[in-house]
Amino acid sequence: MPERTATIASSVGLHARPATLFVNAVNEQKVPVTIRKGDGPAGNAASILTVMALGAAQGETVTLAAEGEGADEALENLVQLLETDLDA
Repeated sequence: MPERTATIASSVGLHARPATLFVNAVNEQKVPVTIRKGDGPAGNAASILTVMALGAAQGETVTLAAEGEGADEALENLVQLLETDLDA
């Protein structure tokens, strides 16, 4: 299963607007995506509650994983989104 690590760029971390934009992007992917912070459990990245519950702040890293055809491309797109300041 491909995995990618992303450093959160948004000044408020994965909260409110950035989390919503990320979850919307996840839901556009053709593969299921999970997200985890540190050594914590992986959760459904398509769930706003799961993403916000991570409490991922600016500068922290999260790990995304996906499986299936197009997983690598989906992960690259999502990492690029997380590494963009979505509050700007």
